Amino acid sequence: MAVTGAILVLYLIAHMIGNLKVFLGRDDFNHYAHWLRTMGEPAVPYRTVLTIIEIVLTVAVILHMWSAVSLARRARRARPVRYAARPTTQEHRYATHVMRYGGVVILLFVIWHLLDLTFGAVNPKGGDAQPYDKIVADFAPSHWYITLFYIVAVVLVGFHLRHGLWSAFQTLGWGRQNRYRGLRLLADTVAAVIVLGFVSVPVFVTIGVVS
Repeated sequence: MAVTGAILVLYLIAHMIGNLKVFLGRDDFNHYAHWLRTMGEPAVPYRTVLTIIEIVLTVAVILHMWSAVSLARRARRARPVRYAARPTTQEHRYATHVMRYGGVVILLFVIWHLLDLTFGAVNPKGGDAQPYDKIVADFAPSHWYITLFYIVAVVLVGFHLRHGLWSAFQTLGWGRQNRYRGLRLLADTVAAVIVLGFVSVPVFVTIGVVS
């Protein structure tokens, strides 16, 4: 869970930085998208490195989900008889809903995101358009509902990430009383920066700053 989570967090940070290149203009963003597909050339064939990254990410996502299910089953086996009175805190309810149901929404979002901007199957410009044009067409003012769906999904990613980071800190034994506030702030800050970074692109396209 921790290893796959770390891989996914690093990918989110790198992906967010790449997305922000859209603010540099069409040529810069399209050049960045082209570079992703030509990394390693001529030592390796076209798109080899990107394909390897995609495979690693796919395996990481599958193993992350498998780890979550396995840990839940292990917890149930460890205590087959439920507590007679089990206190339910706000934190427990938050974790349950965000990590379980939010994970399903995030998975559906990732599938849509791939069909939309990677393969172009559901993008208004189609699969042959330039990456910059796909983004502008996707989040045009008339497609405000797509922007809204994107924002909701990314916010859920942020909640998922925030709780995941905090859980990792506790698992590593860092969540001591004297570090509690600082680690909470770190988890909140990382999640907030990633959410704002991703959300800024569709929002600025929708309001016409990026066109």
